[in-house]
Amino acid sequence: MRVVVIGGSGHIGTFLVPRLVRAGHDVVSVSRGQHAGYVRDDAWRQVRQVTADRASATFPAEVADLAPDAVVDLVCFDLESATALVSRLRGVVGHLLHCGSIWRSGPSAKVPVTEDTGTPPIGAYGIAKDAIARMLKEETRSGGLVTTSLHPGHIVGPGWHPIGPLGNLDPTVWHRLSAGQPLEIPGIGAELMHHVHADDVAQAFEAALAHRDAAAGEDFSVVAPSALNVRGYAQIAASWFGLTADLRPVTWEQFRARAGEEAAQLSWEHLVRDHYFSIEKARTLLGYTPRYEPEDAILESVRWLVDHGQLKVANPLTID
Repeated sequence: MRVVVIGGSGHIGTFLVPRLVRAGHDVVSVSRGQHAGYVRDDAWRQVRQVTADRASATFPAEVADLAPDAVVDLVCFDLESATALVSRLRGVVGHLLHCGSIWRSGPSAKVPVTEDTGTPPIGAYGIAKDAIARMLKEETRSGGLVTTSLHPGHIVGPGWHPIGPLGNLDPTVWHRLSAGQPLEIPGIGAELMHHVHADDVAQAFEAALAHRDAAAGEDFSVVAPSALNVRGYAQIAASWFGLTADLRPVTWEQFRARAGEEAAQLSWEHLVRDHYFSIEKARTLLGYTPRYEPEDAILESVRWLVDHGQLKVANPLTID
């Protein structure tokens, strides 16, 4: 097939585009700038790269003019943009796959969360992702364009910082853990975060393309086989440096005052959701088999950052 990947040079596209090339597809990567992904792969030599601005009113027509059999949309964040693309591709394209987010579900009421048991979303990002997923499902159900939405967890992989043990991107957390210094955690650290390696997300998209009939009109949670809570994540991370985490529980008020408003707010947004999702639907209908446990995916990301001088740690990693 000719597969157009919107946002092909990003986190997921880094792994998805080479997968599709190796599977024999004719791949077109659409992005704001022409460049390959985060990880070097010779498969990119066979990829046509197209520059386009999603904010342009002509963007849906530009995608349609590429004559795709399938479109993978990895960078859609609002309902209006999603609806415009669907309207232009209806009757033209055989399959539209959308990248959503587990934040389409709000704070967990019962875990693991399935595609049918999530609570109403909170926050503009989650609300938008939920609205897009519902629109796509109704589009297919009503006999329109065949669509599928896949909802990754917190994506990690080589080339970018992972959501850390405190639910934020503060790099000093890694330095404290690698030095054996005390780490303040809000509450008792029981809240869950559900990560996933970018290549496992790419695997799910490739599988959905290959199993179009099974994926038609469906939505799938795409995460690692297990999830980490704050204290477990911190202990595992400290062990990578041959240490035990010295965790100091504090109130959220104390945490906000000491961590800074930006880092504390990001922590709150991740931890208040307390997410742990089931992959049974993706496993059953798509054959989704993630390679990475969350700690393995995060370790790969941390190792890359350390090796490339983008993350300062006090002691070297002691784990292979």
